[in-house]
Amino acid sequence: MTLQSNYATREAPLFRKLSDDQLERLHHASLEILERTGVRLFDPQALELLKKKGIQVEDGNRVYIPPGLVEWALSVAPKRTVLCDRNGKRVMPLERYNMFYGPGSDCPNVIDFRTGEHRPGKLQDVVEASIICDALPNIDFLMSFCIASDLPQETYDRFQMRAMLMNSTKPILFVTTEFEGCVDDIKMAEAVAGGAEALRRNPLCACYINVTHPMRHNQEALQKLLFLSGKGIPTTYTPVVLRGATGPVTAAGAMALSNAGEMVGLILAQLNREGAPIILTGGVNDMMDMKTTVDAYADPTNRVMLVELAHRYNLPIFGLTGCSDSKVPDEQAAAEAAFSIMLESLAGAQLAHDVGYLEGGMTNSVEQIIMCDEMIAYTRHFMKGMEINDETLALDLIHETGPDGNYLSSDHTLKNYKNDWYPKLFDRRNYEDWKSKGSKTLRQRAKEKAFKILETHKPEPLPADVQKQLDEIVGL
Repeated sequence: MTLQSNYATREAPLFRKLSDDQLERLHHASLEILERTGVRLFDPQALELLKKKGIQVEDGNRVYIPPGLVEWALSVAPKRTVLCDRNGKRVMPLERYNMFYGPGSDCPNVIDFRTGEHRPGKLQDVVEASIICDALPNIDFLMSFCIASDLPQETYDRFQMRAMLMNSTKPILFVTTEFEGCVDDIKMAEAVAGGAEALRRNPLCACYINVTHPMRHNQEALQKLLFLSGKGIPTTYTPVVLRGATGPVTAAGAMALSNAGEMVGLILAQLNREGAPIILTGGVNDMMDMKTTVDAYADPTNRVMLVELAHRYNLPIFGLTGCSDSKVPDEQAAAEAAFSIMLESLAGAQLAHDVGYLEGGMTNSVEQIIMCDEMIAYTRHFMKGMEINDETLALDLIHETGPDGNYLSSDHTLKNYKNDWYPKLFDRRNYEDWKSKGSKTLRQRAKEKAFKILETHKPEPLPADVQKQLDEIVGL
Protein backbone atom coordinates (compact mmCIF):
# COMPACT_ATOMS: atom_id res chain seq x y z
CA MET A 1 0.00 0.00 0.00
CA THR A 2 1.29 3.46 -0.83
CA LEU A 3 0.58 6.68 1.00
CA GLN A 4 -0.78 9.77 -0.72
CA SER A 5 0.12 12.56 1.68
CA ASN A 6 -0.80 16.20 1.44
CA TYR A 7 0.10 18.88 3.98
CA ALA A 8 -2.76 21.17 2.97
CA THR A 9 -5.63 18.72 3.13
CA ARG A 10 -4.19 16.40 5.81
CA GLU A 11 -5.25 13.28 3.95
CA ALA A 12 -2.80 11.34 6.11
CA PRO A 13 -0.76 12.11 9.25
CA LEU A 14 2.66 13.66 8.73
CA PHE A 15 5.50 14.68 11.00
CA ARG A 16 8.30 17.24 10.71
CA LYS A 17 11.21 17.42 13.14
CA LEU A 18 13.22 20.05 11.27
CA SER A 19 12.09 23.37 9.83
CA ASP A 20 12.76 24.45 6.26
CA ASP A 21 15.41 26.86 7.55
CA GLN A 22 17.18 24.09 9.49
CA LEU A 23 17.23 21.88 6.40
CA GLU A 24 18.75 24.73 4.38
CA ARG A 25 21.45 25.24 6.99
CA LEU A 26 22.31 21.54 6.91
CA HIS A 27 22.50 21.62 3.11
CA HIS A 28 24.75 24.68 3.12
CA ALA A 29 26.95 23.09 5.82
CA SER A 30 27.45 20.06 3.57
CA LEU A 31 28.42 22.37 0.69
CA GLU A 32 30.93 24.09 3.00
CA ILE A 33 32.53 20.75 3.96
CA LEU A 34 32.96 19.70 0.34
CA GLU A 35 34.30 23.06 -0.85
CA ARG A 36 36.47 23.97 2.14
CA THR A 37 37.71 20.66 3.55
CA GLY A 38 37.32 18.30 0.62
CA VAL A 39 37.38 14.51 0.45
CA ARG A 40 39.75 11.73 -0.58
CA LEU A 41 38.77 9.35 -3.39
CA PHE A 42 40.70 6.09 -3.63
CA ASP A 43 39.76 5.23 -7.21
CA PRO A 44 41.41 6.54 -10.41
CA GLN A 45 38.21 6.44 -12.48
CA ALA A 46 36.34 8.55 -9.93
CA LEU A 47 39.16 11.09 -9.87
CA GLU A 48 39.23 11.20 -13.66
CA LEU A 49 35.52 12.05 -13.80
CA LEU A 50 36.12 15.07 -11.59
CA LYS A 51 39.24 16.12 -13.50
CA LYS A 52 37.15 16.29 -16.67
CA LYS A 53 34.93 18.84 -14.90
CA GLY A 54 37.94 20.98 -14.06
CA ILE A 55 38.35 19.79 -10.47
CA GLN A 56 42.01 19.75 -9.43
CA VAL A 57 43.35 16.74 -7.53
CA GLU A 58 45.73 17.60 -4.68
CA ASP A 59 47.91 15.44 -2.47
CA GLY A 60 47.34 12.40 -4.65
CA ASN A 61 43.59 11.94 -4.23
CA ARG A 62 42.12 14.92 -2.37
CA VAL A 63 39.47 16.95 -4.16
CA TYR A 64 37.55 20.09 -3.25
CA ILE A 65 34.08 20.13 -4.78
CA PRO A 66 32.40 23.46 -5.62
CA PRO A 67 28.75 24.02 -4.65
CA GLY A 68 27.66 24.40 -8.26
CA LEU A 69 28.60 20.80 -9.02
CA VAL A 70 26.49 19.58 -6.11
CA GLU A 71 23.51 21.65 -7.25
CA TRP A 72 23.91 20.33 -10.80
CA ALA A 73 23.89 16.72 -9.61
CA LEU A 74 20.79 17.36 -7.51
CA SER A 75 19.07 18.88 -10.54
CA VAL A 76 19.66 15.93 -12.91
CA ALA A 77 19.26 12.97 -10.54
CA PRO A 78 15.89 11.18 -10.95
CA LYS A 79 13.24 12.33 -8.49
CA ARG A 80 11.72 8.87 -8.32
CA THR A 81 12.98 5.32 -8.59
CA VAL A 82 10.72 2.32 -9.17
CA LEU A 83 11.66 -1.19 -8.07
CA CYS A 84 9.95 -4.19 -9.62
CA ASP A 85 9.16 -7.71 -8.57
CA ARG A 86 10.69 -10.72 -10.25
CA ASN A 87 7.94 -10.71 -12.90
CA GLY A 88 8.58 -7.10 -13.93
CA LYS A 89 5.59 -5.62 -12.10
CA ARG A 90 6.42 -2.10 -10.90
CA VAL A 91 5.51 -2.55 -7.24
CA MET A 92 7.68 -0.02 -5.35
CA PRO A 93 7.59 3.58 -6.61
CA LEU A 94 10.02 5.44 -4.34
CA GLU A 95 8.50 8.89 -4.44
CA ARG A 96 6.69 11.39 -2.21
CA TYR A 97 5.67 9.72 1.07
CA ASN A 98 5.21 6.18 -0.21
CA MET A 99 6.44 3.65 2.35
CA PHE A 100 7.91 0.19 1.76
CA TYR A 101 9.42 -2.07 4.42
CA GLY A 102 12.03 -4.81 4.40
CA PRO A 103 14.51 -6.62 6.63
CA GLY A 104 18.13 -5.75 7.24
CA SER A 105 21.10 -7.46 5.68
CA ASP A 106 24.15 -9.57 6.48
CA CYS A 107 23.96 -9.95 10.25
CA PRO A 108 26.74 -12.21 11.54
CA ASN A 109 24.34 -13.89 13.99
CA VAL A 110 20.76 -15.13 14.14
CA ILE A 111 18.28 -16.19 16.78
CA ASP A 112 17.37 -19.76 15.81
CA PHE A 113 13.57 -19.68 16.00
CA ARG A 114 13.46 -23.46 16.53
CA THR A 115 15.80 -23.61 19.53
CA GLY A 116 16.15 -19.99 20.69
CA GLU A 117 19.92 -20.34 20.25
CA HIS A 118 22.06 -17.30 19.40
CA ARG A 119 24.47 -18.56 16.72
CA PRO A 120 26.28 -17.63 13.50
CA GLY A 121 24.06 -17.43 10.43
CA LYS A 122 24.01 -20.05 7.68
CA LEU A 123 22.83 -20.14 4.08
CA GLN A 124 19.74 -22.14 5.09
CA ASP A 125 18.74 -19.24 7.35
CA VAL A 126 18.81 -16.93 4.30
CA VAL A 127 16.67 -19.43 2.36
CA GLU A 128 14.07 -19.77 5.12
CA ALA A 129 13.95 -16.05 5.88
CA SER A 130 13.43 -15.34 2.16
CA ILE A 131 10.46 -17.73 2.08
CA ILE A 132 8.99 -16.19 5.23
CA CYS A 133 9.43 -12.62 3.93
CA ASP A 134 7.91 -13.67 0.61
CA ALA A 135 4.78 -14.74 2.50
CA LEU A 136 4.47 -11.79 4.90
CA PRO A 137 2.01 -9.23 3.47
CA ASN A 138 3.71 -6.15 4.94
CA ILE A 139 7.29 -6.98 4.02
CA ASP A 140 7.76 -5.40 0.60
CA PHE A 141 11.37 -6.22 -0.28
CA LEU A 142 14.19 -8.54 0.74
CA MET A 143 17.71 -8.19 2.04
CA SER A 144 19.96 -11.12 2.92
CA PHE A 145 18.89 -12.19 6.40
CA CYS A 146 22.42 -13.01 7.57
CA ILE A 147 25.96 -13.80 6.51
CA ALA A 148 26.24 -17.42 5.39
CA SER A 149 29.13 -18.34 7.67
CA ASP A 150 29.07 -21.93 6.39
CA LEU A 151 30.37 -20.71 3.00
CA PRO A 152 33.72 -19.14 2.02
CA GLN A 153 33.92 -15.40 2.67
CA GLU A 154 34.96 -14.81 -0.94
CA THR A 155 31.72 -16.23 -2.39
CA TYR A 156 28.94 -16.28 0.22
CA ASP A 157 27.39 -13.05 -1.11
CA ARG A 158 26.64 -14.72 -4.47
CA PHE A 159 24.89 -17.64 -2.79
CA GLN A 160 22.84 -15.24 -0.65
CA MET A 161 21.67 -13.38 -3.77
CA ARG A 162 20.82 -16.69 -5.44
CA ALA A 163 18.83 -17.77 -2.38
CA MET A 164 16.74 -14.59 -2.45
CA LEU A 165 16.13 -14.73 -6.18
CA MET A 166 15.01 -18.36 -5.99
CA ASN A 167 12.79 -18.08 -2.91
CA SER A 168 10.85 -14.86 -3.41
CA THR A 169 9.36 -12.73 -6.17
CA LYS A 170 9.78 -9.51 -4.17
CA PRO A 171 12.35 -6.80 -5.01
CA ILE A 172 15.81 -7.27 -3.51
CA LEU A 173 18.29 -4.87 -1.96
CA PHE A 174 21.59 -6.73 -2.07
CA VAL A 175 24.98 -6.28 -0.43
CA THR A 176 28.30 -7.71 -1.60
CA THR A 177 31.68 -7.98 0.08
CA GLU A 178 33.85 -7.33 -2.99
CA PHE A 179 33.34 -5.58 -6.31
CA GLU A 180 33.42 -8.89 -8.19
CA GLY A 181 30.46 -10.10 -6.12
CA CYS A 182 28.48 -7.04 -7.20
CA VAL A 183 29.18 -7.90 -10.84
CA ASP A 184 28.03 -11.50 -10.35
CA ASP A 185 24.89 -10.46 -8.48
CA ILE A 186 23.92 -8.20 -11.36
CA LYS A 187 24.57 -11.04 -13.80
CA MET A 188 22.09 -13.17 -11.84
CA ALA A 189 19.54 -10.36 -11.75
CA GLU A 190 19.92 -9.89 -15.51
CA ALA A 191 19.37 -13.61 -16.06
CA VAL A 192 16.13 -13.44 -14.06
CA ALA A 193 14.94 -10.18 -15.66
CA GLY A 194 15.70 -11.27 -19.21
CA GLY A 195 18.82 -9.28 -19.98
CA ALA A 196 20.69 -6.10 -19.11
CA GLU A 197 18.24 -3.72 -20.76
CA ALA A 198 15.25 -5.50 -19.20
CA LEU A 199 16.83 -5.12 -15.76
CA ARG A 200 17.58 -1.44 -16.35
CA ARG A 201 14.02 -0.73 -17.45
CA ASN A 202 12.39 -2.77 -14.68
CA PRO A 203 14.97 -3.17 -11.90
CA LEU A 204 14.12 -6.07 -9.60
CA CYS A 205 17.04 -5.17 -7.34
CA ALA A 206 19.12 -2.31 -6.01
CA CYS A 207 22.52 -2.39 -4.34
CA TYR A 208 23.39 -1.16 -0.86
CA ILE A 209 26.94 0.27 -0.87
CA ASN A 210 28.81 0.81 2.39
CA VAL A 211 31.44 3.56 2.31
CA THR A 212 34.29 3.58 4.82
CA HIS A 213 33.95 7.27 5.73
CA PRO A 214 32.18 10.35 4.30
CA MET A 215 35.56 12.00 3.65
CA ARG A 216 37.52 8.86 2.65
CA HIS A 217 35.80 6.99 -0.16
CA ASN A 218 37.27 3.51 -0.54
CA GLN A 219 37.98 2.05 -3.96
CA GLU A 220 35.59 -0.90 -3.61
CA ALA A 221 32.61 1.39 -2.87
CA LEU A 222 33.49 3.70 -5.75
CA GLN A 223 33.93 0.78 -8.17
CA LYS A 224 30.46 -0.51 -7.28
CA LEU A 225 28.96 2.97 -7.62
CA LEU A 226 30.42 3.56 -11.06
CA PHE A 227 29.59 0.05 -12.29
CA LEU A 228 25.95 0.28 -11.17
CA SER A 229 25.39 3.87 -12.26
CA GLY A 230 26.91 3.01 -15.63
CA LYS A 231 24.31 0.29 -16.03
CA GLY A 232 21.50 2.53 -14.77
CA ILE A 233 20.77 0.23 -11.81
CA PRO A 234 19.53 1.88 -8.58
CA THR A 235 21.90 1.99 -5.63
CA THR A 236 22.37 3.60 -2.28
CA TYR A 237 25.72 5.12 -1.32
CA THR A 238 26.10 5.04 2.43
CA PRO A 239 28.91 6.81 4.30
CA VAL A 240 27.89 5.88 7.85
CA VAL A 241 28.77 8.37 10.57
CA LEU A 242 29.03 7.13 14.14
CA ARG A 243 28.49 10.22 16.24
CA GLY A 244 31.43 10.87 18.56
CA ALA A 245 33.67 8.38 16.71
CA THR A 246 33.77 8.95 12.94
CA GLY A 247 32.02 12.32 13.08
CA PRO A 248 30.92 15.04 15.49
CA VAL A 249 28.95 13.84 18.49
CA THR A 250 26.31 16.47 17.76
CA ALA A 251 23.55 15.33 15.43
CA ALA A 252 23.71 18.47 13.27
CA GLY A 253 27.43 18.11 12.60
CA ALA A 254 27.14 14.38 11.92
CA MET A 255 24.27 14.98 9.52
CA ALA A 256 26.12 17.67 7.60
CA LEU A 257 29.16 15.39 7.31
CA SER A 258 27.29 12.26 6.25
CA ASN A 259 25.21 14.25 3.75
CA ALA A 260 28.40 15.70 2.26
CA GLY A 261 29.62 12.15 1.72
CA GLU A 262 26.37 11.20 0.05
CA MET A 263 26.62 14.18 -2.27
CA VAL A 264 30.00 12.88 -3.45
CA GLY A 265 28.35 9.63 -4.51
CA LEU A 266 25.49 11.50 -6.15
CA ILE A 267 27.89 13.69 -8.15
CA LEU A 268 30.04 10.79 -9.35
CA ALA A 269 27.01 8.75 -10.39
CA GLN A 270 25.62 11.65 -12.45
CA LEU A 271 29.01 12.42 -14.02
CA ASN A 272 29.31 8.76 -14.97
CA ARG A 273 25.77 8.53 -16.38
CA GLU A 274 23.48 11.52 -16.14
CA GLY A 275 20.14 10.41 -14.75
CA ALA A 276 21.55 7.38 -12.90
CA PRO A 277 19.11 6.42 -10.12
CA ILE A 278 20.48 7.08 -6.62
CA ILE A 279 18.63 6.41 -3.36
CA LEU A 280 19.81 8.67 -0.54
CA THR A 281 20.41 6.97 2.79
CA GLY A 282 18.57 7.88 5.96
CA GLY A 283 19.76 6.20 9.17
CA VAL A 284 23.47 7.00 8.73
CA ASN A 285 23.62 9.38 11.67
CA ASP A 286 24.17 6.74 14.37
CA MET A 287 24.93 7.30 18.03
CA MET A 288 27.93 5.69 19.69
CA ASP A 289 26.77 4.91 23.20
CA MET A 290 29.59 6.30 25.34
CA LYS A 291 28.77 3.86 28.16
CA THR A 292 29.08 0.74 26.00
CA THR A 293 30.89 2.04 22.84
CA VAL A 294 28.33 0.21 20.67
CA ASP A 295 26.38 1.59 17.71
CA ALA A 296 22.95 2.35 19.21
CA TYR A 297 20.53 1.61 16.37
CA ALA A 298 17.38 2.44 18.30
CA ASP A 299 18.49 5.78 19.74
CA PRO A 300 15.76 8.42 19.23
CA THR A 301 18.19 11.02 17.86
CA ASN A 302 18.83 8.79 14.83
CA ARG A 303 15.24 9.12 13.71
CA VAL A 304 13.85 10.85 10.62
CA MET A 305 16.10 13.89 10.13
CA LEU A 306 18.05 12.57 7.14
CA VAL A 307 14.73 11.44 5.70
CA GLU A 308 13.53 15.04 5.88
CA LEU A 309 16.69 16.23 4.17
CA ALA A 310 16.09 13.81 1.29
CA HIS A 311 12.54 15.14 0.98
CA ARG A 312 14.04 18.63 0.80
CA TYR A 313 16.03 17.37 -2.22
CA ASN A 314 12.94 15.56 -3.57
CA LEU A 315 15.03 12.40 -4.03
CA PRO A 316 14.29 8.78 -3.05
CA ILE A 317 15.24 7.94 0.51
CA PHE A 318 16.44 4.82 2.32
CA GLY A 319 15.26 4.64 5.95
CA LEU A 320 15.98 2.58 9.03
CA THR A 321 13.11 1.02 10.94
CA GLY A 322 11.87 -2.01 12.87
CA CYS A 323 15.19 -2.51 14.66
CA SER A 324 16.24 -2.82 18.28
CA ASP A 325 19.31 -2.92 20.49
CA SER A 326 17.79 -5.76 22.51
CA LYS A 327 19.50 -9.14 22.28
CA VAL A 328 16.31 -11.20 21.89
CA PRO A 329 12.74 -10.59 20.61
CA ASP A 330 11.44 -9.32 23.95
CA GLU A 331 9.50 -6.34 25.26
CA GLN A 332 12.39 -3.93 24.55
CA ALA A 333 12.66 -5.25 21.01
CA ALA A 334 8.94 -4.78 20.42
CA ALA A 335 8.90 -1.26 21.91
CA GLU A 336 11.94 0.02 19.99
CA ALA A 337 10.78 -1.54 16.74
CA ALA A 338 7.30 -0.06 17.11
CA PHE A 339 8.64 3.43 17.84
CA SER A 340 10.94 3.39 14.82
CA ILE A 341 8.29 1.99 12.47
CA MET A 342 5.82 4.69 13.43
CA LEU A 343 8.31 7.58 13.39
CA GLU A 344 9.94 6.66 10.08
CA SER A 345 6.51 6.13 8.53
CA LEU A 346 5.35 9.56 9.68
CA ALA A 347 8.47 11.06 8.08
CA GLY A 348 8.08 9.11 4.82
CA ALA A 349 11.24 6.96 4.78
CA GLN A 350 10.35 5.31 1.49
CA LEU A 351 12.71 2.30 1.45
CA ALA A 352 12.63 1.39 5.15
CA HIS A 353 15.05 -1.43 6.00
CA ASP A 354 16.39 -3.29 9.05
CA VAL A 355 13.04 -4.75 10.09
CA GLY A 356 13.97 -7.55 12.50
CA TYR A 357 17.44 -6.33 13.47
CA LEU A 358 18.50 -6.98 17.07
CA GLU A 359 21.68 -6.18 19.02
CA GLY A 360 22.37 -3.06 16.97
CA GLY A 361 22.50 -4.93 13.68
CA MET A 362 24.60 -7.85 14.89
CA THR A 363 21.71 -10.35 15.11
CA ASN A 364 18.62 -11.06 13.02
CA SER A 365 15.43 -12.87 13.97
CA VAL A 366 12.52 -14.18 11.90
CA GLU A 367 10.34 -13.99 15.02
CA GLN A 368 11.10 -10.28 15.27
CA ILE A 369 10.41 -9.79 11.55
CA ILE A 370 7.02 -11.51 11.93
CA MET A 371 6.15 -9.35 14.95
CA CYS A 372 7.21 -6.24 13.01
CA ASP A 373 5.02 -7.32 10.08
CA GLU A 374 2.06 -6.91 12.43
CA MET A 375 3.34 -3.55 13.69
CA ILE A 376 3.69 -2.36 10.09
CA ALA A 377 0.10 -3.43 9.39
CA TYR A 378 -1.00 -1.41 12.44
CA THR A 379 1.02 1.61 11.27
CA ARG A 380 -0.25 1.41 7.71
CA HIS A 381 -3.82 1.49 8.95
CA PHE A 382 -3.03 4.52 11.11
CA MET A 383 -1.36 6.25 8.17
CA LYS A 384 -4.54 6.03 6.10
CA GLY A 385 -5.88 8.99 8.03
CA MET A 386 -9.63 9.55 8.31
CA GLU A 387 -12.36 10.11 5.76
CA ILE A 388 -15.06 12.55 6.85
CA ASN A 389 -18.11 12.49 4.61
CA ASP A 390 -21.84 11.76 4.81
CA GLU A 391 -21.26 8.02 5.01
CA THR A 392 -18.72 8.15 7.83
CA LEU A 393 -20.51 10.85 9.82
CA ALA A 394 -23.67 8.74 9.72
CA LEU A 395 -25.87 11.57 10.98
CA ASP A 396 -29.11 10.04 9.64
CA LEU A 397 -28.30 6.75 11.35
CA ILE A 398 -27.55 8.52 14.63
CA HIS A 399 -30.90 10.31 14.36
CA GLU A 400 -32.83 7.12 13.51
CA THR A 401 -31.20 5.12 16.29
CA GLY A 402 -31.67 7.84 18.86
CA PRO A 403 -30.85 7.54 22.54
CA ASP A 404 -32.58 4.17 23.04
CA GLY A 405 -31.30 2.04 20.16
CA ASN A 406 -28.00 0.38 19.28
CA TYR A 407 -25.89 0.03 16.15
CA LEU A 408 -24.88 -3.62 16.30
CA SER A 409 -27.48 -4.91 13.84
CA SER A 410 -27.57 -1.90 11.50
CA ASP A 411 -26.76 -2.21 7.80
CA HIS A 412 -24.26 0.62 8.27
CA THR A 413 -22.28 -1.43 10.78
CA LEU A 414 -22.34 -4.48 8.52
CA LYS A 415 -21.18 -2.39 5.59
CA ASN A 416 -18.36 -0.53 7.37
CA TYR A 417 -16.97 -2.62 10.22
CA LYS A 418 -14.32 -4.24 8.04
CA ASN A 419 -12.77 -0.83 7.49
CA ASP A 420 -11.36 -1.16 11.00
CA TRP A 421 -8.05 -2.95 11.58
CA TYR A 422 -8.17 -6.52 12.86
CA PRO A 423 -4.84 -8.02 13.97
CA LYS A 424 -3.59 -11.38 12.77
CA LEU A 425 -0.89 -11.85 15.41
CA PHE A 426 -1.76 -9.52 18.27
CA ASP A 427 -4.33 -10.98 20.68
CA ARG A 428 -7.55 -9.17 21.68
CA ARG A 429 -9.38 -11.99 23.45
CA ASN A 430 -10.31 -11.81 27.13
CA TYR A 431 -8.04 -13.39 29.70
CA GLU A 432 -10.02 -16.60 30.13
CA ASP A 433 -10.20 -17.27 26.40
CA TRP A 434 -6.49 -16.46 25.95
CA LYS A 435 -5.57 -18.77 28.83
CA SER A 436 -7.72 -21.60 27.52
CA LYS A 437 -5.86 -21.44 24.19
CA GLY A 438 -2.46 -21.91 25.82
CA SER A 439 -1.55 -18.46 27.23
CA LYS A 440 0.83 -17.87 24.34
CA THR A 441 3.01 -14.79 24.22
CA LEU A 442 3.50 -12.67 21.11
CA ARG A 443 6.90 -14.26 20.49
CA GLN A 444 5.42 -17.77 20.77
CA ARG A 445 2.72 -16.88 18.25
CA ALA A 446 5.36 -15.45 15.91
CA LYS A 447 7.35 -18.68 16.18
CA GLU A 448 4.26 -20.72 15.32
CA LYS A 449 3.62 -18.49 12.31
CA ALA A 450 7.19 -19.05 11.08
CA PHE A 451 6.66 -22.82 11.19
CA LYS A 452 3.31 -22.53 9.44
CA ILE A 453 4.72 -20.39 6.62
CA LEU A 454 7.59 -22.80 5.99
CA GLU A 455 5.18 -25.73 5.96
CA THR A 456 2.59 -24.19 3.64
CA HIS A 457 4.09 -21.34 1.57
CA LYS A 458 5.69 -22.32 -1.72
CA PRO A 459 7.37 -19.36 -3.47
CA GLU A 460 6.90 -19.10 -7.22
CA PRO A 461 9.81 -21.06 -8.74
CA LEU A 462 12.22 -19.69 -11.30
CA PRO A 463 12.21 -21.33 -14.73
CA ALA A 464 14.65 -24.24 -14.91
CA ASP A 465 16.88 -22.55 -17.50
CA VAL A 466 17.19 -19.43 -15.34
CA GLN A 467 18.02 -21.53 -12.28
CA LYS A 468 20.76 -23.17 -14.34
CA GLN A 469 22.22 -19.76 -15.25
CA LEU A 470 22.28 -18.76 -11.57
CA ASP A 471 23.98 -22.03 -10.66
CA GLU A 472 26.67 -21.44 -13.28
CA ILE A 473 27.33 -17.89 -12.04
CA VAL A 474 27.85 -19.01 -8.44
CA GLY A 475 29.95 -21.99 -9.56
CA LEU A 476 27.65 -24.92 -8.90
